[in-house]
Amino acid sequence: MREKKIYNVKNITAFKQKLLAWSSQFDDVVWLDSNHHNGHYSNYDAILAVDAFTAIQTDYVNAFDKFKEYQTITKDWILGYLTYDLKNDVEKLHSNNYDGLNFPELYFFQPKKLFLIKGDTVELQYLKMVDDEFEGDFNTIKTFDLALKIEQEPVKIKLRIHKDEYFNKIETVLHHIHRGDIYEANFCQEFYAENTIINPLETYKNLNNISKPPFATFLKLGDKYLLSASPERYIKKEGCKITSQPIKGTAKRSKDKKEDETLKRELALDEKERSENIMIVDLVRNDLSLTATRGSVKVEELCKVYTFDQVHQMISTVVSEIDEETHPIDVIKTTFPMGSMTGAPKISAMKIIEALEETKRGLYSGTVGYITPEGDFDFNVVIRSILYNETREYVSYSVGGAITAKSDPLKEYEECLVKAKAMRQVLEG
Repeated sequence: MREKKIYNVKNITAFKQKLLAWSSQFDDVVWLDSNHHNGHYSNYDAILAVDAFTAIQTDYVNAFDKFKEYQTITKDWILGYLTYDLKNDVEKLHSNNYDGLNFPELYFFQPKKLFLIKGDTVELQYLKMVDDEFEGDFNTIKTFDLALKIEQEPVKIKLRIHKDEYFNKIETVLHHIHRGDIYEANFCQEFYAENTIINPLETYKNLNNISKPPFATFLKLGDKYLLSASPERYIKKEGCKITSQPIKGTAKRSKDKKEDETLKRELALDEKERSENIMIVDLVRNDLSLTATRGSVKVEELCKVYTFDQVHQMISTVVSEIDEETHPIDVIKTTFPMGSMTGAPKISAMKIIEALEETKRGLYSGTVGYITPEGDFDFNVVIRSILYNETREYVSYSVGGAITAKSDPLKEYEECLVKAKAMRQVLEG
């Protein structure tokens, strides 16, 4: 179905920059970059897909059934996203909050042109209709002129929820927890700018340079953009093995090496952060068990602290095995939305946060990734991300935190600001 061509590239960093710049001429673009975080079970250093041959775009109604049918028929590489609001397909839920971005609720496409990067090797996989363009594209990319950096006007960011109101909402979540309705809820708030024009590619590059995360994404769908510096994997399938890596627990970094080590050590021992993480690990284990073979759900890593450029994060790794006959989309459907962005118990938490949040989450706390012709896949969690609707001139980023019985509203607010730091820095300058 696809013709393949492999090239070796001397300066892969420069090639990646040129490749991404070259890609922005297309209406459909998904760029996934691991930033060489090889310890995070990545198959590729980077993937680029451009130019849709076929696509699926739908709202939440029967979305997973339509997605399953599309993937089954296509049996090729498909890349795209699932928004958080597909929860309304999985459960009897709704999303009625304000939406300034208007992304379709599910979008995947089969690219005419696919680039797989590992080390200094670039594999091009083109559909037959465009396979005469291998050499021309590769030479164009190699010599692509990286346009001069465009200085961007600082963006004036507004808060959707002000500080006092945030505290009131957290107190409401805590009331639900103390009453026994939930153990934990991931409550999110939006920061936004209206009548604002940004350069999506420059903004993405700046965000990625600050954070260098393992699940960075540049996604373009016509006039809509996702610029993501996500540190978190949602779920991966390799053969019959499923891997999920929820993040719960965040600490800021320090330029002072000794203080930075102290912050990391304190996070590893923090009872509240560990309990947050363990609650979500239990939820993920339960979700994975819905498709797992008996006795195969295991915790490979519990509450391990990883260091990123902006923050220290506590990550757990939960794995399972599935039967060969299990459909890949069923694994996604039974684990979606990811527990790290909802809370526990999941349905009760989703109802409570829907009532308290002011904005429809959309692609924020959804997922972007790929599925291979064999049915393997890898998906991130859309956090630490800027979303942009070019036509509406609307820019948005959201941050959230897990609220448990031990939560202090002020500390939760400060943690949100730590998570928002990179996006704010990029937009406000």
